[in-house]
Amino acid sequence: MFTYLLLDLGTLLFPLLFSFEKKVQFYLKWKFVFPSILITAIYFLAWDYFFTRNGIWSFNPEYLVGIYVSGLPLEEILFFICVPYACLFIYAVLRDYIMLTVTSVSFNRYLIPLIVFLLVIGVVYRQLTYTSVTFISAALFLSFLIFLVRPNYLFIFFTMYAIHLFPFIIINGILTALPVVSYNAKFISGVHIGTIPVEDTIYSMLMLLMNVSIYEGFQHFAKRKLNS
Repeated sequence: MFTYLLLDLGTLLFPLLFSFEKKVQFYLKWKFVFPSILITAIYFLAWDYFFTRNGIWSFNPEYLVGIYVSGLPLEEILFFICVPYACLFIYAVLRDYIMLTVTSVSFNRYLIPLIVFLLVIGVVYRQLTYTSVTFISAALFLSFLIFLVRPNYLFIFFTMYAIHLFPFIIINGILTALPVVSYNAKFISGVHIGTIPVEDTIYSMLMLLMNVSIYEGFQHFAKRKLNS
């Protein structure tokens, strides 16, 4: 009954502990981190609620503690806190300590084929709700960033995203193999990585990209306010 909860807490444990490491001091950025997580979580919890209510996915009570908020398990709500925190920690370490010289707006143009691919898949599979909504949402948000915001951090983001795929496959593999989370075959493409629907990789990309973008936005606003 504690499976999903333990996976959430296990995801959070080491990034939280290392947040206080002297060289990293990630805790100093919590004023940007937690608002970013909260804003993104509100969006994805609404998405989650709609999908759960409409039977697009469901949760196995055998692996849950049994606490629900608006029909969503406590563990699912914690997911939108624990996973983004861990990934924002990785992102901050990369951006602030490892990849200091690689920020570039010019990298963004290489993501245009990705946007086209996401849109094409979303439209082709428009009758499959999870596939279509996820791919099109990711394409639109990435387009917004590239053509309007023009950020210089997307190469670092996708480096973090690539790193996150290793624990993602392990944790999501457990969630979908037991299964803790089940997907209605009528709403997905049927393409899997092991037991993980391929849509989950794009869903995760969108969720983390929103977290990072809002996190960067808060930091940018704070710097402008400090310099004004």
